[in-house]
Amino acid sequence: MQEFELSRNIVVGQYMPTGSYIHRLDPRTKIVAALCMALALSSVRSLIGSSLLLIGLLLVARGARLSSRFILRGLLPALAILLVLFVLQLWFQGWREPSERIYLEWRFIRITRVSVHLIGLGVIRVLAFLFLFSLLTMTTTATHLTHGLEMLLAPLRRVGVPVQEIAMVNMISIRFVPTLVDELERIMKAQASRGGAVGLGGGWNPIRLARTRLPLIVPLFLNALQRAEELVLAMEARGYRGGATRTRYAQFHLTTVDALVMAGVALFCWLIWWTPWPPLYRFFPML
Repeated sequence: MQEFELSRNIVVGQYMPTGSYIHRLDPRTKIVAALCMALALSSVRSLIGSSLLLIGLLLVARGARLSSRFILRGLLPALAILLVLFVLQLWFQGWREPSERIYLEWRFIRITRVSVHLIGLGVIRVLAFLFLFSLLTMTTTATHLTHGLEMLLAPLRRVGVPVQEIAMVNMISIRFVPTLVDELERIMKAQASRGGAVGLGGGWNPIRLARTRLPLIVPLFLNALQRAEELVLAMEARGYRGGATRTRYAQFHLTTVDALVMAGVALFCWLIWWTPWPPLYRFFPML
C-alpha cells in the first residue's frame, strides 16, 4: 500500500505551524530571501559555493523546527526520473568538453572530471531548490504568501499589470499541489481496486512506469478542471472582486528584524557568488 501513499511524500504547498521565529517573519522578507537564494543557486557553478548554500538552507530548516528528512521525502516521487537524467548527463557531458582527467572511457561512455562536476552540481542544486521552495511554503500560509507577493508587485499597478490576480493565481497553483496529489492517490486506489495495474510494480523500469501512469492523466486533468470550475463559482458566489480597491484582513509591517534578515541573506548570497571558489581537486588530488 505504500505505492499509493503519495501525499506523505509531497512537501511543497504544505504549511507546518511550528511557531518558530522564521514563521513570524513578514512574508515579503521570506519571498525576497527565497529569490536571492534562487538566483545564487542558479548562477554559482562551484561545488563548494553550492554546498554552502545548501548548508545555509539546512540551518534555516533547523531554525524553523522542520525535519530535513521530511523535506527530502519530496524527492521520492521523482527519484526515478532524476536518476535517469543524471545518468544521461554523466554519460554525454563527457564528450562535449575536453577534460584533463578521464575516469572511464568505454565505447560510447566517457566519464570525465567535467561530467562528474556537473552531476555533483546538479544533485546539490536539486536538493537546495527542494529545500528552498519547501521552506517557503511550510513556514508561510498560502494567504500570507498571496498578500506578500501582491505587496511586492504593487508598483507594477501603475503600468496596468493585474498584480492582485497574478498573485492569487500563483498562490492557488501552489496550494492545489497537495489537493491534486490526494486526488491522484484516490484515482490510483480506485483503478487498482478494479483490477488495474496502476501503481503496482514497475520498479525502475521507465517504460513500465509510463504505461502504469498514463491511465491516470485523463481523470486527473478532468478532476482538476472540475475543481477549478467549482473554485471559480465559489469565489463568484461570495462576491469576490480583484483589484487595487480590495482590502485585506491581515496587515503586515516590516520590522528591523525583517530588514536585517533580507540584508543578511542578500549579503550571504552575494559573497557566495562573488568568491572565486577553487575546484575540489585542488584539495583532493586523487580526484
